[in-house]
Amino acid sequence: MLPYFLEKFGNPASRTHAKGWQADEAVKQATAHLAQMINATPAEIIYTSGATESCNLAIKGVYERLKAYGNHIITCSTEHKAVLDTCAHLEQLGARVTYLDVDRTGNIALNDLEAAITEQTILIALMHANNETGVIHPVAEIGKIARERKIYFFCDATQAAGKLSIDVQRDQIDLLALSAHKFYGPKGVGALYINRKVPRVQLVAQIDGGGHQNGFRSGTLNVPGIVGMGKAAMLCKTERHAEEMVRIEAWRDEIEAGLLTIPGSLINSAGAKRLPNVINIAFTGIKAERLVSKLNDVIAFSVGSACTSAQQKASHVLQAMRIDKEVLEGSVRLSLGKMLRAEEVPLIMQQFKQAVTALQQ
Repeated sequence: MLPYFLEKFGNPASRTHAKGWQADEAVKQATAHLAQMINATPAEIIYTSGATESCNLAIKGVYERLKAYGNHIITCSTEHKAVLDTCAHLEQLGARVTYLDVDRTGNIALNDLEAAITEQTILIALMHANNETGVIHPVAEIGKIARERKIYFFCDATQAAGKLSIDVQRDQIDLLALSAHKFYGPKGVGALYINRKVPRVQLVAQIDGGGHQNGFRSGTLNVPGIVGMGKAAMLCKTERHAEEMVRIEAWRDEIEAGLLTIPGSLINSAGAKRLPNVINIAFTGIKAERLVSKLNDVIAFSVGSACTSAQQKASHVLQAMRIDKEVLEGSVRLSLGKMLRAEEVPLIMQQFKQAVTALQQ
């Protein structure tokens, strides 16, 4: 990224000089890597400021384009707030939204999805994997249902990127949101995949201006951020990255097994198919906020996702799973990264055991 802050500082929309050509070529190379990561074509990638903007563009863009034909959107009660708040906004403008329930492990029922579809349904918005529990949705089956009923399928794959194989063709996904920092790229840059084949997705732009990015999202591109996102996407395709995910999953299982020796502990979403790096665990008899305060100078973890933990509200994801109040109040989320080292694993378990034991007394 560094050369594109200083030496190669051109605007990729400037086509009349070398600096602009350099920036444009860098964006093209990054886009090729990102498209390859999700099995798309470069022309189907739109850059945004992050997954929140991508979610807004996808959902609002579809609704505004198709509201004359139907006003019904189907989503899930455990979606990220970027989806839920966007749907709530559209409800005020006349949209009808169905929020699918989940079971106590965080899974949706495909029968419920099919039953919710009406002649007015224009969009199914369901995430790839949950950001708080790591629960993985049956994306291929959802895509099949949507395609058969000629309904757009938008998938927020923010949390899954870099951990799971993402293939928009295989899974029949029409729109897909990504955020670079979730797979070790820079913060403040994201992307939206928009199917340009069949069905060719049409959206109403949410940011107007110079008609950049095929008119879907105006504004000067964040070239250093895009370069970083492209490089991160390229690294996600390497054999070494796959090996890292296997190692992280093994450490996750080891940490979970160690923490479950603490009296009153349990894994939320135990038994569900989950991401290899996410642990959502409850320690009954204590308040999660007190545990975070006790360990926050040693271990970086949270009560919920980073996007909602600042609001100090109970997790809407765990509430939707109908988790008992005592379990809900003692639940925390850990997200393991590839910088974790083997010698840190026993230290994590030791720190948690000491802190929880002290709080339970």
